Formats: sequence, structure tokens, C-alpha cells
Amino acid sequence: MKLKDKVAIITGATKGIGASLAREYARAGAKVVGAGRSVELGEQIAQGIRAAGGESIFVRCDVSKKADVDQVIAETLNAFGTVDIVVNNAGVNHAADFFDITEADWDWVMGVDLKGAFLMSQAAARVMVAQGKPGYIVNVSSIMAKMALRNQVAYCAAKGGVNQLTTAMGLALIDKGIRVNCVAPGPVLTELMQRVVHNQEKHDELMRRLPIGYIAAPEEIASVCIFLSCDEASYMVGQTLYVDGGRGIQAFPRALDQ
Repeated sequence: MKLKDKVAIITGATKGIGASLAREYARAGAKVVGAGRSVELGEQIAQGIRAAGGESIFVRCDVSKKADVDQVIAETLNAFGTVDIVVNNAGVNHAADFFDITEADWDWVMGVDLKGAFLMSQAAARVMVAQGKPGYIVNVSSIMAKMALRNQVAYCAAKGGVNQLTTAMGLALIDKGIRVNCVAPGPVLTELMQRVVHNQEKHDELMRRLPIGYIAAPEEIASVCIFLSCDEASYMVGQTLYVDGGRGIQAFPRALDQ
């Protein structure tokens, strides 16, 4: 078990990629602290991990609020005594025409996606440094950090910020023994994506732009995050790994690639 007895905080651990992260980290041996806004969903994940023989708690948290982040750290230390790994997965999106994005919309997306990753990383890194032990921080970004959709300006900007936050934090923390890296997924078969591809036209259009030919399972993202959380990735610092099935390297749909 790669992460046996390691304590991992996973944000956004209520559904989609976050739920898979919590389960897969537990299967890898980690003691999992799930953090998110839905107590009902988060507790279901934690209870499932415990029922399978693992150790897990859930803490309600809005990562854009420092007081909530500090509470996650406090409850983690109370339950498990330390913090070894942080996975900053919490994220929100706001789809809107550029001219319809309000200041509140912008602040909400930036607060959760970018500020939240910073706050949780800073709080956890303080513990790692104080305890004199190495640690791993994995940020979850998106292929939208380097590509774009016209109705997701705030999200694309926030995820681009997460990539650069990874680079800067990687440099700032490596001399403390803390390795910071990032995973940027492409299309993932979450509940939201299942609703999108239920439309056959949208499904076929996506397949034309996805060289690997299928949409990733959440577990395929979790496995890369786990790799970046253990000694196998000990020489990686400040890197972003695109786990996108080749979506980011194909210039045109297959019909035009002749």
C-alpha cells in the first residue's frame, strides 16, 4: 500500500473526482480527511471508507474561508496527529457570457478554485514544517488552464492560476521538504459529464476531439494524484501533468486531420 498510514486531506471530497480521490487514497492505505460543503455526501464517503476497513473523517469546509480551512487542519490533527498530503481538488465553475459575469461570480470562482488551494496549502504546510517532516501537495487543475471555452472565462483564468500557483509553491516549499505538483484532467466521466454526453451529438463531437477515444473514469485521475503523493514522484517539483487522453495535443477533429 503506497500510502500506508499517511494522512491525506482531500478537498471537494463529496462527489465526482473528489469522491473517487477519497476512496482511492484510502485503498492506497491513507487515512483520509474529506473536506467539502455537503455534510450528507461527505459523510457517506467517509462512512463507506470506514465500512471497508479504512480510516476517514469528514469536515464541512468552504475552502475560500480561512476559518473553515483552519478548522479542517485542527480536526485533522485531533483525529490523526499530523498532515502528510493535501489534494486541492475543490472547484466550482460559472458558465456565462463574458459580459454577463458579475464581480460576485468572478470572486466565487477565484475564491474556491484558486484562493482555496492557496489557503489549504499554506495551512497544511505550516504543520508539515512545524513537525519537521516532508509532505506532498497535489493541486487539481484542468485542461482549461491551457485551452478555453468562450463561456467559462473565470474558470479558465482560475485554473491557469492554479498551474502557476503550483510552479511558485513548488519553488517556495521544496527547501522545506514539501513537494508541490499538479494534475490537469481533461474530460472525466463525472455526474455532470454523464448528463452532457447523454446528448448523442455532444458525445460524438467530443469523441472527434479526444484521441484516446473514451472519457476518463475518475479513478484514472486519482491514480496520477496518488503517484504524485508518494516517493515514486520524489524528484518532481512544481510540475503540471495533463491527464487528458490527448485532448490538448490534437489541433483539429479527426475529420480534418487527413
